[in-house]
This record gives sequence, C-alpha cells and structure tokens, in this order.
Amino acid sequence: MDEPSFTSLLLVAAVAFAAPFLLGLAPGLRLPSVVFEIVAGIVIGPSVLGWVEVDQTIAVLSLVGLAFLLFLAGLEIDLRRLGGRELRLAAAGFGVSLAIAVLVAFGLRAGGLIETPLLVAIILSATSLGVIIPVLKDAGELAKPFGQLVLAAASIADFAGVILLSLFFSGESGPGSTAVLLGVLATLLVVVFVVVRVAERSTQVSDDLLRLQDTSAQIRIRAAVLLLVAFVALAEALSLELILGAFAAGALLTLLDEDRRMTHPQFRLKLEAIGFGFFVPVFFVTSGVRFDLGALFATASAALMVPIFLAALLAARGLPAIAYRRLVGARRVPVAALLQATSLPFIVAATAIGQELGMMGPAEGAALIGAGLLSVLIFPVSALSLLRRTVAEKGEADSVGAARS
Repeated sequence: MDEPSFTSLLLVAAVAFAAPFLLGLAPGLRLPSVVFEIVAGIVIGPSVLGWVEVDQTIAVLSLVGLAFLLFLAGLEIDLRRLGGRELRLAAAGFGVSLAIAVLVAFGLRAGGLIETPLLVAIILSATSLGVIIPVLKDAGELAKPFGQLVLAAASIADFAGVILLSLFFSGESGPGSTAVLLGVLATLLVVVFVVVRVAERSTQVSDDLLRLQDTSAQIRIRAAVLLLVAFVALAEALSLELILGAFAAGALLTLLDEDRRMTHPQFRLKLEAIGFGFFVPVFFVTSGVRFDLGALFATASAALMVPIFLAALLAARGLPAIAYRRLVGARRVPVAALLQATSLPFIVAATAIGQELGMMGPAEGAALIGAGLLSVLIFPVSALSLLRRTVAEKGEADSVGAARS
C-alpha cells in the first residue's frame, strides 16, 4: 500500500478554497460552488492536466466527506414542517416521480443507453436538498407555505432515495434480507433515541455538557461526530450503504434536538464548519478528479446521454409539481418543478455505488453526473429568476388594486 501523501491533497484543498473565493469576487455570477469544485477537479485530474490522482489520503478524506454531506442533509430535515397537507402532497408527488422515473429508465434501457434501469430510476427521482435550501432561504421563501412544500418534497425525495438505494443495491441476499437489516438499523435508532433522551434528564450530564461545550473538548461536536461514525460503521456492519447510516445519524440528531434548547446556539454552525469547511468540498473535488471525461466523449451516443438524462430529471421530478397548483398557484408551479429537478450530490454518490458494483459503465456514470452538474447550474438560477418575476408581478398587481380601491 502506498504511503499517505499530502502532495495531491494540497491541490485538492487549494481548489476547495479557490472555488467559493473566486465566485465571491463575482457576486453577479449565481453559480453554486459545488459545480466549480467538480469542474476544477476534472481539470486537475487525469482527464485533463493530470496533476492529481486519488491516493490513499484523498480516498479516505473523500469518503468522510460523503458521510458528512449525507449527515448534514439528514440534519436539514425539519420534521416539524413535514406535516399536514404539504406532507401528503409531497409524498404523492414523489410516488408519481418514481413512477415516471421507472418508465423513463426502462425506455432508456430498451434504447440500449443504460444497463440497470432501477438504479437509474432511483437516481432520477432524487432532489438536492442541500442546494435548494439556500435558494429558498435567499429568496425569503423557506418559512412560507411554498417553501415548506418544496422543502417537504425535497426531504422525502432525499430520504426515500437513500432508503431505496440501500434496499435494492446493498447486501448480498437481496431486498428481503436488506429489509430485515433496515429494520435492525431502525430499531437501533429508536434505542439510541430513548437512551439519549433519558440521559438528557440527568442534571449531572447536562451540567457536564454545558461546562465542556465551549472548551477545547467541544464535547457536543465530538458527540455528533461519534453518532455519525457509529451509524456509518453500523451500516457497514449490516452490509448497508454508508450513506444510509450517515443520513440516519443526521435525522436522529434532528429528532433529539427538535426544540434546539438542549444544544449550544452555535452547535449546527460548528458542524457545518467542519463539514462544508473541509470534508465535503474534498469529496466534490475528488468526484471531479475521478470523473471520466474521456468515457463521456468517447462516442457520440455517450455525449448525447447528458441532455437526455437532464430532460429525464426534469420530467421525473418536475412534472409532479403540477399537483401543487391549487396550493401555491399556477405561476409558482414551474419554480417548484425546477427546484425539485435539481440534483447532484445523490447522483455522485449513487453512480459511484453503481460503478463499484459493476452495474453502471463509466460513460453512463459520467453522463449522469454531467446532467446533475447542468441541473445545479441551470435549474436553481432559472427558478430564482421566475420566482422574483412572480413576486414582482404580484406586488405590482397589489399596488394597482390598492390604488383602484
């Protein structure tokens, strides 16, 4: 085994710093830094300049970055908002999304473009929760009914995607055995939840956490990381995908901290600083380094798959937004459709799993990631533009109405 090296990691860390920094110098360019990170990774990787190869050091840190990304995604799920009509509508929308994705995937299989239609269908039914939350927050819509509906839809798509991926593409004994293992994981989640809840009632434990939370011990952060590593290791021991363990750990932490009274006010900011400050960008840059650009452009049919997958994403996740019309109005339906069709982190993770299992070729994986890159680049910016236009038109209409009255 090669000795660990920091030479390649230096370039990866430099790209991780430069991507958001350079974008910050051009605020008018509304480009998510994740796109820049992956594209820069492609440039410095074997596909273009050949400056960086994935060695032992980068591979380990990238794996931790993937776990942290799903952990933080699970942490973003606000279970208090997932209720009522929004939840029912979002759940029904995901069911329609999955049905459309399955039809599209089997159509692509019939055309000889993909190898594993069920895997591709699961990939097409996902939404990037981590990308659309900042868009909704910047637009001031996150706490409004429209934002809550889109958030619920994205949360269900993220969670269901991870579950379905683990159910059908984990373990060696098929879906039935994997379902039992998922039940074991769920049981252990409940046990940990109960144990922590009981421990929280102890004055001695609470005082100890309070005393150590802002010292060099950073005890709450260590507890969160312990929870993450424990459930990733548990998922691995149960022959499940590590992304499920990481996502479950984040969701569990959200449940434990539902009222946010027991934790430090900066607790989540500290976790995001660890994840998005280092590990997550290493994962995205490394994904670019691993991106097989040659396979994507090896044949005309391979390059043609990118717009096909992009259209499939928009069809699978965008069309169900029509059902939101009565709740949010016709003008906001396209906004919801574009936001729901935005997907990249899950695509990167799922294609890596598919290639590792030999169920997806390099060209197919590269085309899916390329479509995900374009979705993150095009859809949120377009959705934000439509949303601002809708708000502006509504404001003008209200002003005219007020003047006439």
